[in-house]
Amino acid sequence: MKLIHLSDLHLGKRLNEISLLEDQRYILEEICQILRQEHPDAVIIAGDVYDKSIPSAESVQLFDRFLSRLAAMELTVLLISGNHDSPERVSFGASLMQRSRVYIAPVFDGTISPVILHDQYGEVRCYLLPFVRPAHVRAHYPDEEINSYEDAIRTVLAHIPLDQTVRNILVTHQFVAGASLCEAQEREIGGTDQVSAALFSDFDYTALGHIHRPQSIGTDTIRYCGSPLQYSLSEIGYAKSITAVGLEEKGSVSIREVPLKPLRALREICGTYLELTEKKNYENTNTDDYLHIILTDEEDVPDAIGKLRMIYPNLMKLDYDNQRTRTSQQITGADDVQEQKPFDLFAALYEQQNNQPMSETQQKFLQKLIDEIWEEEDA
Repeated sequence: MKLIHLSDLHLGKRLNEISLLEDQRYILEEICQILRQEHPDAVIIAGDVYDKSIPSAESVQLFDRFLSRLAAMELTVLLISGNHDSPERVSFGASLMQRSRVYIAPVFDGTISPVILHDQYGEVRCYLLPFVRPAHVRAHYPDEEINSYEDAIRTVLAHIPLDQTVRNILVTHQFVAGASLCEAQEREIGGTDQVSAALFSDFDYTALGHIHRPQSIGTDTIRYCGSPLQYSLSEIGYAKSITAVGLEEKGSVSIREVPLKPLRALREICGTYLELTEKKNYENTNTDDYLHIILTDEEDVPDAIGKLRMIYPNLMKLDYDNQRTRTSQQITGADDVQEQKPFDLFAALYEQQNNQPMSETQQKFLQKLIDEIWEEEDA
């Protein structure tokens, strides 16, 4: 049996206020093409279908079309909600969708019934556990001591009557300790919701969602497939893929990454304003990519973002890397301010803020402004 493991679609995501819906439509089409080539028996979607619990109409329409295409390919779909999803909204119509072999985890009610698939080696039992918090689990197991995510997941799994003579698959959306995060997820997740990989040791394959970097935790069979697109600037340079899982007899599992190529890459480029606007330096690149541009000019370029977007329309963020930004100084009040000349006060402030003195041109301009102000006051 072959499974394709997806997660963290985050449909409707905006990055630096730019909608990624067109890019998501493109990558879902690419995934459909891969599915036609791979001929899997089932597709796993391990949570975070949407980026928000109340998704936009366009996001819902896009996912509806994607599911319809999977059903048209006669693929079994195993779907759970993630922490970004509303489980009630994601599971709407779940009973009806089963007729098209689309199995959606219901709102957690304390029990998990398997979806049973078959191949020449017998049964494959697939358990769908959506994202749950300790409070969700505690409500259904009041006699259990549940104070953490670890306690919650352990309690849920302990109440699953696993038959170890058959192959068992778990689909869940949690943060497993030891996972490598991108910088943005480190800030978002923190660490209080960690669970240990040992909780999943009884399953032949654990299809995880929640972490955007593809990786296995502890063993090859406990795996995050990652998100299909780069969803933060801290993911620049991270290749994206989906995971193909091959199941043979009990204990025989093969795992392979299938690379994805986005419509637009997320890139970082660095140089002076003149270098980045010189045609020979950008004419053979994809200027429509999503870019983080770092200017190395010592002086700020007036309206740099507006000018650069004439060439790079999807510029997402602009920073400077120069003497001023590399050196951090604390700005303090001037001593004996009444005894200092206005020119000296402004020059000292400029140097503290920019970590470099004014240029000769700036000094002349400043002195001219000061002279004009004094002339107006004396008139």
